Amino acid sequence: MRPRSKEADAKAIAHHYDVSNEFYALFLDPLMVYTCAYYRDPDGKLEQAQRDKLDLVCRKLELEAGETLLDIGCGWGSLSIWAAQHYGVRAHGVTLSKAQADYATERIRREGLEGRCTVEYRDYRDLPPDARFDKIAAVGVIEHVGIPNYPAFFGRVRRRLRDGGLYLNHGIVHEFHWKATSQIEFLYRHVFPNGDLAGLSETLTEIERAGFEIMDVEGLRLHYALPSLGRAPARAGRRGPRAGRRAHVSDLAPLPDVLRRRVHRELDRALPGPDAQAARSRREPCASHARAPVR
Repeated sequence: MRPRSKEADAKAIAHHYDVSNEFYALFLDPLMVYTCAYYRDPDGKLEQAQRDKLDLVCRKLELEAGETLLDIGCGWGSLSIWAAQHYGVRAHGVTLSKAQADYATERIRREGLEGRCTVEYRDYRDLPPDARFDKIAAVGVIEHVGIPNYPAFFGRVRRRLRDGGLYLNHGIVHEFHWKATSQIEFLYRHVFPNGDLAGLSETLTEIERAGFEIMDVEGLRLHYALPSLGRAPARAGRRGPRAGRRAHVSDLAPLPDVLRRRVHRELDRALPGPDAQAARSRREPCASHARAPVR
């Protein structure tokens, strides 16, 4: 995959996401979070799991009131809004989808967060040259960057981050023995615009090469499976605007019951009890959570 122009990236994102906000509202949670949830209870509801996911990201970033947060590829603004509401940061989200930016801006107005939270229809590469942030998150972005473009991407993120700041990179990686298949081609073409998945070790290497110190890593594969196991909102069954025109993660066929039972067993073992959760409330490992060294 060759380096892509900003115009090509914007076109790919618009093709996928600007199909109408009403369409996505059919199967996303009320906060419009389009990334895997975080199930503290394997039988929990999607709505609570997505709130827990947003809070997990904020705690990983160790957000504190008054800090600045850059949310790259912010979608409908759910993380930026959550961080401003619950952690008192000044959040700045950017997205290549005008429909997402319009939705987030209206929600920010309704929530009374003007001046504390902003979502722009803008390429992160077009931010002012002197813009620096205490914390940066890129949730569900790396899948679209392209492996050959990793050095440039992580390098730009590093330059935007103040020394000692934290960067959280959340994304999908392939397993070590991965091979390309027709299913992967389907995902690249219809689910992830400009999709290009690397392995975990390759991703971590490029993050370190950009000058980050990796703090912790967590695999969320089991959490990712649960929405396909019957956790999607009931309204997802309705057909909405252009509902037959796109393939999306939640459109994938439900997994068989044997896998349902396996995921529940594995989550039962993996999720800590209440005492352990309380002990880990400040720091839970998350995939590609890195700190910019103090120079």
